[in-house]
Amino acid sequence: MSNGYKKFLLLWTGELISSIGGGLTSFGLGIYVFNETGSAAGMALVTLLGFLPTLLLSVPAGVLADRFDRRLLMMIGDGFSGLGILFILICMQGGGATLVQICIGVTVSAVFSSLLEPSYRSTITDILTKEEFSKANGLVSLAGSARYLFSPVIAGFLLTVSDISLLLIIDICTFFVTITATAIVRKGVKTVRNAERQSFFASLKEGWQAVHGKKGVFLLIMVSSAITMFMGILQILVEPMILSFSDSKTLGISESVCACGMLAAALILGIFGIKKGYAKVLRISFFFAGIFMMGMSLIESIIPICIFGFLFFAMLPIANNCMDYMARTNIPDELQGRAWGFIGFLSQLGYVVAYTVSGVAADGLGALTGKGVGRGAAIMIFISGIFMAVTSLTLLRLPQIKELEK
Repeated sequence: MSNGYKKFLLLWTGELISSIGGGLTSFGLGIYVFNETGSAAGMALVTLLGFLPTLLLSVPAGVLADRFDRRLLMMIGDGFSGLGILFILICMQGGGATLVQICIGVTVSAVFSSLLEPSYRSTITDILTKEEFSKANGLVSLAGSARYLFSPVIAGFLLTVSDISLLLIIDICTFFVTITATAIVRKGVKTVRNAERQSFFASLKEGWQAVHGKKGVFLLIMVSSAITMFMGILQILVEPMILSFSDSKTLGISESVCACGMLAAALILGIFGIKKGYAKVLRISFFFAGIFMMGMSLIESIIPICIFGFLFFAMLPIANNCMDYMARTNIPDELQGRAWGFIGFLSQLGYVVAYTVSGVAADGLGALTGKGVGRGAAIMIFISGIFMAVTSLTLLRLPQIKELEK
């Protein structure tokens, strides 16, 4: 094992712990808001405000990642993002947080978290060789999925013995672990800042050219944006769908069981990686993800939801691995930070659409059919699965995407 890969594992461990802590807060706030409002739209609003600042600031954050110390930016982002969670905790101790106070807290946290993703992705490029990217991507997917894999079941059990305040306290404590791991890695890694003498907007322009100049890369990003919209609808609506006929403990267990699919796939990728045929594997994985998403919405029963959910989530690390590799290897190393800022922004625009319309649509469909918000959410999930499968069989077959493998 190379020294760079050891540094990556330390950094990854910190991000894994941070992801679990963030997942506890996300799960707890979702349950809290749904119990207080009884609406999927309220849950979607909190998720949107916790996500939108990170999206909007991802591009300038990518420029900063190429101009300044990437590890220091990660430490600042991790440390100050805890302020928003602390604000919500203080409000909870005062007798319960309102929806407005929760929205303020998650927004503040998201603003500082925006520094993390471009710096984290660029740091991986700094410390690993191209041969190590594929294995590392599997572990990165695992860390990102930890908020769905471990956090729900932990939060579900903790909520049976305490309240949401305990989840927030644990999340705040994880920030210290992450900062410490990043600080250790920072000592042994030097960041090359080629954009240091350029103006901010000149650096921004170079980042845009890195992703837009190669048609295949830009097309891949646009397709991923459409797919994230379908995934975002599932992410928002699976909780009200299950809560409509079950409780928070069952929800936590079922979400963790489903996310075990990501664990299984990520571990396999971490050991073996993908050697070739990235475009074909990407197309197949997203097609079956759409089919499994449809299966999750068919019956009000935990067992089939868990089975189809497990299979759906198993497809995601495979697809993410292919997309990450095809984009990363077609972008110059010195432009990685700026490029990943744009990639993060463009590819996640679909989430904004999903978070904006999914909750309102589910509430409306539930009222229209007379079957409640749970069935309204299931209908939206089913429709999204159809569109994901169709997208994988059409846009992902374009030759410009295939060319990226070369």
